[in-house]
Amino acid sequence: MNEPIDRNPDILGGTPVFAHTRVPVRILIEYLEAGDRLDDFLQDFPSVSRDQAVALLERAKLIFAGEQDEAAA
Repeated sequence: MNEPIDRNPDILGGTPVFAHTRVPVRILIEYLEAGDRLDDFLQDFPSVSRDQAVALLERAKLIFAGEQDEAAA
């Protein structure tokens, strides 16, 4: 699968977004912090696929567990 995140200065000033969308990654984090389910986020942002969201969460888990160099993300 391609990278789940895109950082492009021409899209929202370089804010990390889900690839091929204009949905900032931070929105998913905010949903989860608020206690919402992944399905709630996906319903509200149908341009983000479940695979993209899960890939992002898997990468975050690896980074925070120290199993992947953050610079490689």
